[in-house]
Amino acid sequence: MNMDQLTPGKPVVSGQTAAASVLRIRAVMLGDRINPSALEIGTLVSSTPVAFRIHAGLAVVFRYGVVVLIGLSPSEETALIETLIPRVIGELTSCEEDSAQAQLCNDQSAEVILPGGRICLRNFSDDRLLLIADTLAKSTALERDERRVAAVFDVIEPFARELAERGRTPRGRKGILQLIGNALLVEQRVAGRIAIAEKPDALWEKPELERLYARLKDEYELKERLEMLERKLSAISGTANALTDIIDTRRSLRLEWVIVVLIVMEVAIGCFQIIAAGH
Repeated sequence: MNMDQLTPGKPVVSGQTAAASVLRIRAVMLGDRINPSALEIGTLVSSTPVAFRIHAGLAVVFRYGVVVLIGLSPSEETALIETLIPRVIGELTSCEEDSAQAQLCNDQSAEVILPGGRICLRNFSDDRLLLIADTLAKSTALERDERRVAAVFDVIEPFARELAERGRTPRGRKGILQLIGNALLVEQRVAGRIAIAEKPDALWEKPELERLYARLKDEYELKERLEMLERKLSAISGTANALTDIIDTRRSLRLEWVIVVLIVMEVAIGCFQIIAAGH
């Protein structure tokens, strides 16, 4: 793939978007993880996250499986994704996607999110675009986890309904253990890999961009969605544990009855032998 390199540090503005001062931004979740080690697809702009300038655009690769493509043509996006696929761990059969648009502000003193979600920027600097990429990548990853948690709730509902209506629990623990496993996977991903609550590295060097990042977080409701996801995970874990405890209690009761029956049978056999010996 031919990757023309521009001067490092130059803001991203493609020839097609310069006239309209608008950038197309697309986030694609390719899998569970992407290994960016020794990746060379253009001029390195950032190491955390790994970002490259490609032609007149920017590509930002996040280790938790998301790549954000900024100012690239559809053909360039396709070629880049094909280059990254061999580095994807746990490739998704159906990719999660999200998109946004950024434009230059008429008022250079204000950076706002316009009605409709278009992001108004003072300029297309690398730091600003990296903040947008970070936000959009987290939002895309959250969307996938929200779908997985919703699917777990769909499985839990029949269990809870049967318990409420008939006072019965599922016969086996396999389904319950699968629920707990799915919840743990999502929880591990959110807490360990994505780190949604953490600030992007760009903010440590450019604190003046705090206001822009705060507006981006509010627009994509990252904090609220994370809190809702954590509450759902807690509910799933609590429900699964409760069902497991009920199943364990039921099995323990059955075991106790078996032991009682065996004792009674042993006593009966002993009494029969004593009576038989007496005759």
